[in-house]
Amino acid sequence: MPEKVNLKAYFDRIGFAGSIAPTAATLELLHALHPATIPFENLDPFTGKPVALDQQSLERKLLAERRGGYCFEHNLLFMRVLIELEYEARPLLARVIWPHAQDGGATEPTHMLVLVEINGQKYIADVGFGGLTLTTPLKLRAEADQSTPHQSFRLMGGDPEWTLEVQLGDQWRPLYAFTTANVDEAELGAINARLSTDPASPFTRHLLASLSPSGRRLSLRDNHFSVRPLDAEKQQIDITTIEEMRAILTGEFGLILPASEALDTALMALLPDLPPAEAEPETASESQPDPQD
Repeated sequence: MPEKVNLKAYFDRIGFAGSIAPTAATLELLHALHPATIPFENLDPFTGKPVALDQQSLERKLLAERRGGYCFEHNLLFMRVLIELEYEARPLLARVIWPHAQDGGATEPTHMLVLVEINGQKYIADVGFGGLTLTTPLKLRAEADQSTPHQSFRLMGGDPEWTLEVQLGDQWRPLYAFTTANVDEAELGAINARLSTDPASPFTRHLLASLSPSGRRLSLRDNHFSVRPLDAEKQQIDITTIEEMRAILTGEFGLILPASEALDTALMALLPDLPPAEAEPETASESQPDPQD
């Protein structure tokens, strides 16, 4: 039995108002608002907390608690919203190529996206690929450049494997490869459980966050924070204090951080060692491109 979706809470979270008819225009608006508002972040696996994918847990975390999540959380929530709105939508799995294209990328699928069909036209939707997440759905059409509010993308191949590529400067870079084979949520759950708990997983070893508001992309990897305006040079800072880290997570990404000793311990471990004279600083007031799947 499908899990009930709280559409009002979702619309309030992303700031959506308008027609809910299951059209391409509605899909485009939802797809732009979601990654501009709900951050990609992996605080739970990074601090040793399992990631739950049931609808109640996703709504509590991403909507009520104003947190974010990684691909399975974002795209399952988005897919269930679409189904509630009477779109034809189902999950797909992808193997990530970026940033290891020279090695052929991952051999096993670790990323989830969504296949949507509207009046016979198939689209891919993906609101959870970190620093280079899509900000509009793409038509499932080979070798056609497709512009988005951020970068241009294209799909190559097909029958059976498609490759998503992004244009960075004058080069096209492959991001991930996928097929349109059916995937059940039990398979998604098994991959999610491994990625969120395996000590070798990037989500347990690195702090990752990103957001794609209009005109720019924000990215955090460990203690390196960057802002990439679409029409200007990238700005980057290295975070050196716990106060600065918390301020960026709450201010730039809009997160309400959980009260957790494990979180403070994990954040402190990312910061550079202070010289001995500064080992106990006075209390201060709290104020991918690096894509992350």
